[in-house]
Amino acid sequence: MKLALFLPNWLGDMVMATPAVRAMRRHYGPSARLVGIMRPGLAGLLAGTGWLDDEWYYAPRAKAAEQGTLRLVGRMRRERFDVAVLLPNSLRTAAVAWLGGARQRIGYARYGRGPLLTRKLFARREGRRLVAQPMVDYYLALAEAAGCPPESPRLELALTEPERERGDAIWRSLGLRAGRHVVALNSSGAYGAAKLWPVEKCAGLARRIAEQGDCDVLVLCGPGEEPSARAIAQRAAHARVFALAGQPLGLAATKACLARCCVTVSTDSGPRHVAAAFGKPVITLFGPTTPVWTANPEVRSVDVQLDLECAGCAERTCPLGHHRCMRDLPVERVYGEVRRLLEENSAVRAA
Repeated sequence: MKLALFLPNWLGDMVMATPAVRAMRRHYGPSARLVGIMRPGLAGLLAGTGWLDDEWYYAPRAKAAEQGTLRLVGRMRRERFDVAVLLPNSLRTAAVAWLGGARQRIGYARYGRGPLLTRKLFARREGRRLVAQPMVDYYLALAEAAGCPPESPRLELALTEPERERGDAIWRSLGLRAGRHVVALNSSGAYGAAKLWPVEKCAGLARRIAEQGDCDVLVLCGPGEEPSARAIAQRAAHARVFALAGQPLGLAATKACLARCCVTVSTDSGPRHVAAAFGKPVITLFGPTTPVWTANPEVRSVDVQLDLECAGCAERTCPLGHHRCMRDLPVERVYGEVRRLLEENSAVRAA
């Protein structure tokens, strides 16, 4: 049996798809060949899990022909896949699976791609409106349509030895204490400016955690996000607040750091899901998005959101121009949740 798994395009969605990928590996067993088709920027995210036999990188808008559509279609035809499971909803992925000759094509019938699928699932709707549902369940339904039995929604990632060594090197370089004394702060978000918590609020929180929580604070960042991380650390003006900027960046560093930290405070973006996949408690700052899509009973999470009429608008920039959903989130409220989780962690260790 050969399966092509078209994986989600975004970091957080990819992590929320891990229960579905795990389910397919468990169901089809070691004799099946599972190929994950993913964006190049997510390479290695699933390293160490043992679920995939191969990773193929696909970037339809890339200039490099080896990651383009024609190359992928050709590879699929040579591989002769029995099943293609399409986790993204795009028409393009269904067309590629069809052109690539996959005998069965399983996915949600959205964006006009129903005729290209051999097994169609339908998203929940009320009239013409899409009903919000946890993405983990959304993806697990695809695994069940592929024949898998019900699977736990527990998110899961693993660290490889090189990733552990990367974490060791970062801790030594910055002078961070042991993991239970480090809080991760992630202020980034590829979705757009509307998800971001202001730099001055992030800095104020970092300073309070360092002063009153007896913890180091590690401000995370990815490539291109270094200026914001540096600005937060500089405005915090505390010796125990560190920016990841200046260290080797990428998924390996993000995984290694979040697996070590005791608590993560994050905007609604990919790193919060990575932390949850390593079993870490997460405090998520919500503004234009809603917690329903990312709800998961297996994750230790605290969702912080203001009760505003415009909250959950899902816009990339504030359509009203005030951005109150994030700007008005008080540092005191977020710090209170951090302190509570730190106390809970201490109580668990003491027991």
